[in-house]
Amino acid sequence: MSITIIPADATRLLKKDYTPVDPSRVVSSTPEHGFHIHHSSADGTFSSGVYGCTIGAWRVRYSEEEFCTMIEGHARLTNKDGSVQEFKAPCSFIIPAGYEGIWEAITPIKKFFAIYEKQS
Repeated sequence: MSITIIPADATRLLKKDYTPVDPSRVVSSTPEHGFHIHHSSADGTFSSGVYGCTIGAWRVRYSEEEFCTMIEGHARLTNKDGSVQEFKAPCSFIIPAGYEGIWEAITPIKKFFAIYEKQS
């Protein structure tokens, strides 16, 4: 069996893929977000793709481990302990499982992601 390399293509994410962020999580504005999966592992524990969002802020809780590479935009993440970190394209960062806080898109964002989520 031949294994094929999968390109990470940000143009695969289209505005029609965006949906409103769950209103119960929204902190400010009326953000929308969307994603396109490039690859998922056969066992469902790993996926990668491209994610985008509009300006706004919302509460997040990560059950997965996520590696991100910002390709457009500026994000501010405020941990539940109040600490703040900002990320601007081009940069990469890791969000560990268990992270809780607020994701704020200061500008529209696009990022590549790789997610690992342990199966129960």
